[in-house]
Amino acid sequence: MSHIQIDSRPSPQTEQILQFDIVIVGSGAGGGTVAKELSDLCKRGVKIALLELGPHHVAAENNREELAMAQRYYFSGGGFQTTTQDMTLAFAKGVGGSTNVYTGVTFKLPETAVKKWNVPGISLDDLDPRMEKYLQENGAHFEDEANINQNNQRFKAGCEKLGWHVDQFAINTRNCAGLGTCNLGCPRSAKQGTAVVQIPKAEQNGVQVIPNCRVERIDGNDILATITPQENISAISTDQTHHSYRIKAKKIILCAGAVNTPAILMRSFGKTFNPVIGRYLTCHPALIMAAEHPDKVDGTQGPPKNYYSEQFVKSDRFLLESCMYFPFSFSRNLVGFGTQVDEFISRYPYLQMTIALVLDDAHHENRISINKQGEAQVHYKLDKKIQSSFVKAIRASAKLMFTAGANRLHAPGSKQFFIHQHEADQLEQLITEKYFKLGQASIASAHLMGGCKMGESPKHSVTNSWGKVHGQANLYVADGSLFPSCSEVNPYLTIMALADRVAEGVRNDFLSKFTDQRTGTLL
Repeated sequence: MSHIQIDSRPSPQTEQILQFDIVIVGSGAGGGTVAKELSDLCKRGVKIALLELGPHHVAAENNREELAMAQRYYFSGGGFQTTTQDMTLAFAKGVGGSTNVYTGVTFKLPETAVKKWNVPGISLDDLDPRMEKYLQENGAHFEDEANINQNNQRFKAGCEKLGWHVDQFAINTRNCAGLGTCNLGCPRSAKQGTAVVQIPKAEQNGVQVIPNCRVERIDGNDILATITPQENISAISTDQTHHSYRIKAKKIILCAGAVNTPAILMRSFGKTFNPVIGRYLTCHPALIMAAEHPDKVDGTQGPPKNYYSEQFVKSDRFLLESCMYFPFSFSRNLVGFGTQVDEFISRYPYLQMTIALVLDDAHHENRISINKQGEAQVHYKLDKKIQSSFVKAIRASAKLMFTAGANRLHAPGSKQFFIHQHEADQLEQLITEKYFKLGQASIASAHLMGGCKMGESPKHSVTNSWGKVHGQANLYVADGSLFPSCSEVNPYLTIMALADRVAEGVRNDFLSKFTDQRTGTLL
């Protein structure tokens, strides 16, 4: 691996200087892609750095212990909350970003989302070949049915018996051992995230990775950052000093995610430098349900997710997927306390799980801001439309699981902790908006999108369709914050396609500005 040698001596009063041509901030689906796509420029003498807030994670240390792994990978241990504390946001840090902890679910951006974005230059004709490239590069494939566990099979069976749409989605794994803890980091590096695929290629070509680097703000063409001289999460060092650096660059590409990219821009240029900075956040609010079967389901063996249903996307704006979460993560989704919770958890091997994701609209008031300390805050209103979609999704999930053979289930939004099979025909009366209470139902999101939306006008967007920030000659964005509205599906493949496009624009702009047109040499 190619790393910058960080000085571990006590920091002097003045900033230490690092000099690069191109600096990429963040190493997830966006940053890892940009780093790989631009890395061939290193062979021409271009110096490129990839900065990452978190450490290099070591696959062998992913021990499948839920609390320890959540603390290791996620911001706030996976418990980052909106300001109203009625939704939890899951996004990760570490080389590879959130691609370390996704389940590998791979969707292409649907045409309906592209049309809704309505950004000149952004079309399926442009994005589709880019998405195809990363489908191949990341090993996306449909799992052999012989490897699909009972939890997923029962989701499919329930949909088929009801006559609902059901389909298998591709997952991007290689040599998967079916350990099931995809959301907690893979012990075998089977999941093909940027830390496994794109970043090693970038490093081989000469991109220098700087982990444990917090970007404070941008100052002209410089990045002001603090770096902890710690190689990885295993390192034990008595020197925990944070050193201040001024990292100089000709081009800066922000890929810190929908929460942190807007926050960096606001810390750098003020909260009002652009009228829509941080605005129009979408996130596919999600909710997990579980049902008990009379025989074992054993859903923790094999890939956790294989099937989805778009049956209610057009009518009620929610998507259903099979899923499986380990006991601690699952228990947070139960509404109640005491013996009923203990009893349900004790039946864990017999539980089938589903997840409902609401396809939320982009609203101006849903936004990122920064507090007095410059830290990101997320303001998001789970409005009546979203709540109505959730209630309908809970009923649909209950119907699906009863049809698949469950004898009882737990449904947020119900007047009682358990609903039994003999009550399956009373779901409309038992699950209502009256009983669906924000702050009680456990709503979460792992699909954070928006905050630096693309467009033509600085009055209505933060960047153009190539990710260049309006009014900034050398500053770009290449992550999920570019989305003008939700992607309607898992966004990681779309983020990679947009990052591929941004990298193309950066390359062309860099070479035109910093190459001697007569000799072809870099200036």
